[in-house]
Amino acid sequence: MRHASAASLPARPCSPWGKLPRMPQAPAAPTSSAAPASLIDSPQAAWRLLTTLGLVVLGNSSMYVVSVVLPAVQAEFGVGRADASLPYTLMMVCLGLGGLWTGRMADRHGLMPVLCVGAVAVCGGFVWAGLSGSIWIFGLAHGLMGLVGSSATFAPLMADTALWWNKRRGIAVAICASGNYIAGALWPPIVQHGIDAIGWRHTYVLLGLVCGVGMLLLALRMRQRAPLVLMDAVAQPASAVAAPRPVALDRSRPFGLRPLHAQLLLCVAGVACCVAMAMPQVHIVAYCTDLGFGAARGAEMLSLMLACGIVSRLVSGVICDRIGGVRTLLLGSALQGVGLMLFLPFDGLVPLYVISAMFGLFQGGLVPSYAIIIREYFAPQEAGARVGAVIMATLIGMALGGWMSGWIFDITGSYHAAFLNGLAWNLLNLSIVGWLYWRVRRQGAAGAPTLPAAG
Repeated sequence: MRHASAASLPARPCSPWGKLPRMPQAPAAPTSSAAPASLIDSPQAAWRLLTTLGLVVLGNSSMYVVSVVLPAVQAEFGVGRADASLPYTLMMVCLGLGGLWTGRMADRHGLMPVLCVGAVAVCGGFVWAGLSGSIWIFGLAHGLMGLVGSSATFAPLMADTALWWNKRRGIAVAICASGNYIAGALWPPIVQHGIDAIGWRHTYVLLGLVCGVGMLLLALRMRQRAPLVLMDAVAQPASAVAAPRPVALDRSRPFGLRPLHAQLLLCVAGVACCVAMAMPQVHIVAYCTDLGFGAARGAEMLSLMLACGIVSRLVSGVICDRIGGVRTLLLGSALQGVGLMLFLPFDGLVPLYVISAMFGLFQGGLVPSYAIIIREYFAPQEAGARVGAVIMATLIGMALGGWMSGWIFDITGSYHAAFLNGLAWNLLNLSIVGWLYWRVRRQGAAGAPTLPAAG
C-alpha cells in the first residue's frame, strides 16, 4: 500500500498561506470575455467608427475622381468615350472581386494589415495612373486600386463596424457606408480644381500621396479585433461558469437554411436590387438630355439623388436598430419599387427633381442592410468574407443594370422599357427578401434575431 497511486490517496488539507488564496482563480474564463464585451457600444467603438469613416472617405476616392478626369484623359490619349470609360468599369469589377479577398484576409489576420496593403495600393495606383502613357495602363492602375485599395475600405470595414455595435449597429453601419457618398461629394470638386490649376497628372500623384499616407496613419488605430470575434473565441470556456443567458440565434442555420444557400439568396437579392437601382443612377443624365432638359439638369438630379442617399442611409440605420435588417431591407425594396414606378408617368423637369430626391431617400439604405443581416444571422468570424460576397453581388448588379438599361434603350429607342425592366428586377429582390422574412417569422423570431448579451 506504500506505493498506491496519488489518485487513491486522500486530499491533503491546504495551508492558509499556500493554495487556499489561489482558489478564486478558478472562474477565470468569464474575465477573459468581459473585456471584449465591454467594448460593444463603447466610446472606443465610437472612436473606431470615426476612424472607419475617414478610411472609407480616403479609400473610395478613386470611385468618383475617375469620371472627373475622363474628358482630360480622353483628349490626351486620343481615344473614344467608350475606351475612356474602361478604367471605371475595370475598377468597379475589381472592387467587387477584391471585396471577397480583403474580407477573407480581414477575418483571418485582422483589419490593420489589410488596410496597410490597401493604402499602398491606393497610393501606388494613383501615382501609376498619373504617370501612365496609355489608356490601358491608366485602366490597369485603376483596376489595382479597386482590387486591393478601395475594396479594403468598403466591405471589410462595414463588416467590422457591425461587430462593434449591438444596440446601435444599424446607425453605425449606416455612418460607415455613408463615407462612400461623402467621398463622392468631397473629392470631385477638389480634383477638378487641381486639374484646372496643375493638370490631371500632378493632381493624381498628389491625391495618391494624400490618400495613401492618410490611410496608413488611420490604419494604425485599427489593431484591435472586433469584440464579438473575441467573445466567440472564449465562448466555450466561459459557458461553464457564466450566468444563464437568453437562447441565441442558431448561426449555423441562418433563416433555417444552410449557410451557403442563405448566402446565395442574399447575393441574388443584391444583384436584383442594384440592377433596379442602376437605371436612374446611371442614366438620369442621358434621360434628361433625351427629354430636352440638358445634361447639366441631369447632373443636378444625380447629385440630389446621392445627397438624399446619405440621409437615407442614416435614417435607415435608425430604423434598422428598431426593426432589424431583414425588415429594413424589405421596406427599402418596396419603397425603391415605388420610386421606379413614379418615373413612368412623370417626365416634367420639376417632377423629375422631386422623384430623384425621393428615389435617393428610398434606396440609400439598401446596401448597408445586407451587412446588418450578415451581422445578425451569420457567424462573426465569417463576417468579412460574407459581406464582401454580398457587396460584390451589388456591384455586379450596378454594372449589369447600367449596361442592360442602355441595351434596352438601343433596342426600343426609349427608357420606358428600361424602367419596366428595373421594376421586374426590383420585384425579384422583393420576393426573395419577403420569403426570408416569412421564414424568420415562421421560426418565431419576428424579424429580429435574439442576440447574445453584450456583457
